[in-house]
Amino acid sequence: MTVWKEDAARDLVLNVGDRLALLTRGEGSHVWDGDDKRYLDFLAGIAVNSLGHAHPAFVEAVAKQAATLVHVSNYFATPPQLELAARLKRLAGAGIDGRVYFSNSGAEANEAAFKLARLHGAGLHGAPERPRILALENGFHGRTMGSLALTAKKAMRAPFEPMPGGVEHIPATIEALESAIDDRVAALIIEPIQGEAGVVELPEGYLSVARSLTLKHGALLIVDEIQTGAGRTGQWFGFNHEGITPDAITLAKGIGGGFPIGALVTFSAASSLFTPGSHGSTFGGNPLATAVANAVLTEIENAGLVENAAARGAQLREVITGIDSPLIDEVRGRGLLLGVGLTAPVAGEVVAAAQELGLIVNAANPYTVRIAPALTIGDAEIEEFQTLFTAALAHVQATVAASEEEKANA
Repeated sequence: MTVWKEDAARDLVLNVGDRLALLTRGEGSHVWDGDDKRYLDFLAGIAVNSLGHAHPAFVEAVAKQAATLVHVSNYFATPPQLELAARLKRLAGAGIDGRVYFSNSGAEANEAAFKLARLHGAGLHGAPERPRILALENGFHGRTMGSLALTAKKAMRAPFEPMPGGVEHIPATIEALESAIDDRVAALIIEPIQGEAGVVELPEGYLSVARSLTLKHGALLIVDEIQTGAGRTGQWFGFNHEGITPDAITLAKGIGGGFPIGALVTFSAASSLFTPGSHGSTFGGNPLATAVANAVLTEIENAGLVENAAARGAQLREVITGIDSPLIDEVRGRGLLLGVGLTAPVAGEVVAAAQELGLIVNAANPYTVRIAPALTIGDAEIEEFQTLFTAALAHVQATVAASEEEKANA
């Protein structure tokens, strides 16, 4: 075992498996490990590094703000905080009545969303109580206790039960939603694309129906845009694809381009639910994080990276479907959040083979390879991906074929 692996095994909490490599630096869509081996990064920190690694806009924003003002308590406002709040409201279409709560991660943003739902259902000011919160099967919203209660992954939840109550998980179908929703529902929380489930899109028209039904029954529609936001799907947000207006969205990952930050953006009447003392975060909305997020979002907007995500996503989909491999079944997702569905449960093997060849992708589940590169990729990166991914698939297919032949001859 190498020294760094010994250090990791000894010193890091055992909440994940063995670390795959010791990465030491990055530039654009490439990273290097401690042995100076170069990798094409087509995971981008799981849809986080919107601008890739060491982008000048990111580096300049960190340096400039670090030399100006890093942290003050949330008793005070700062210029980058106010600028980012206004920017997120504008990009999301939250209007003059919208408001923004800043956190440090996506899980924390969903904790805030959970509390927003509870406030809406609390029966305040003579309103009827709404004790039910609906979330979707196979959904993922985080690992803190509140966000885990919203998450429908039994293996993740079981060691920590009992969960905070009131959450019901329903199948991700329009029929199930129509059957489950009533006037006792405080909120429905959904991902436009279920990333951790294997980049699974909701049924066509689901968001529109969800918006209609939640309005009819007086429930909040909360859209978890943590993985789909900041232009990743070829629109600024996943809900934009169906032209709806939700009551709240949660954000993180790509809005900071690698700097830890999350946000809850509320629309219309939902913006009045939080009152002084009802929620807070020591570091949430600090000037360093918000300055970096402003720089990242400015670059995404000015460089046309939302449009690039749409165009490069279509190009990448065409490249993948054009690979002559019996392991490829389908390609799911939108923009630069794609899931390659496999015909055999060998996603882990494909990811390992890809890494050995110098390509970083991720196994969302045994049948799905997740691809989420920086929004800045172009022809060169896609061509390199094609070469490496094709080779990884061929290696795994040869191994599968050899195994099947051995079984047949046994």
